Amino acid sequence: MTTHLANQEHSGRHAPAAEEQPGGLGRLGPAIDLSIKRRPAPGAQEICEEAGELCEENAAWPYRLRRILRASLNHWRLPSMAETAELLLTELVTNAFLHADAPTVGVRVYRQGDLLMIEVNDGTPQAPLPRPAGFLSEHGRGMLIVDALAKSWGVSEDHMTTWCSLSLPQNLSKTDPAPAAAAPVQRETELRLPCNPAALGLASIQGRTQLALLGWSGNQHAAVQVLYALVRNALAYGITPGQPGQFLTAALRVTEADELLIDVTDPNPTFPDFGKALAGELGQGLGEAQRLGATIDWFLSAASGKTVRAVMQPERAEL
Repeated sequence: MTTHLANQEHSGRHAPAAEEQPGGLGRLGPAIDLSIKRRPAPGAQEICEEAGELCEENAAWPYRLRRILRASLNHWRLPSMAETAELLLTELVTNAFLHADAPTVGVRVYRQGDLLMIEVNDGTPQAPLPRPAGFLSEHGRGMLIVDALAKSWGVSEDHMTTWCSLSLPQNLSKTDPAPAAAAPVQRETELRLPCNPAALGLASIQGRTQLALLGWSGNQHAAVQVLYALVRNALAYGITPGQPGQFLTAALRVTEADELLIDVTDPNPTFPDFGKALAGELGQGLGEAQRLGATIDWFLSAASGKTVRAVMQPERAEL
């Protein structure tokens, strides 16, 4: 999706300088690059729009996008930006679903220079404008929020793309790597595990079964070993002894690129010795997972606690 910045009169805010414009040089890998197909229930879209609400089929997307964005910001070591960036993304996406009728909504989030850029293409040549909202109004504040929180915002020349930007923290190096987010997930399953050693056996048995059902083309035996290592790590460093009601969640997801995402979520939101764990200084858990071919990272989970993620690639076909 190519974006041309609007003139200042379209946005009500100063547009970025030429070297900051979307589509310019120096843009790093995107956190989000999706084209979302609208799926309204027959006859329900108009009713939802009149009520100022998203229909059920579309309402799940802001939450999904927030989770992807938060994970990417944590990968980029930018967790402090998550709250504001998620809010801006939510407002632009919700506005696109509510006030446009094109069959798809395009979403891009990426780092460019000293900026985090958020773009939403709603496919409708009508520029959004901030509208006064009553003191007790529940709706109508979307673009006012964007105007208040974003460093700058505007619309493309064809009025189909609304963009906004946030400044990156000043102490962030421009050359820091920006890993792209995984491709959209096609198939997934989730396991709920107890916070005791029984979780290891359950993860191995259920993981092997679920991987077969998901039909991942990679080394499933190695994937089960990686899952085992992540669960063992969670039991060792993610549990508060003596606290009732704790549990682990293990998710297996296969993306469109046939990558396997193994996510293990525990109740502890911190991981101060992550570097040592990867280096094998705290045992063989995460270090062993890396030796099995997994790329390991961690981020704060959407609800609470943290998620340790292993990404595994599919088997390469012999030519």
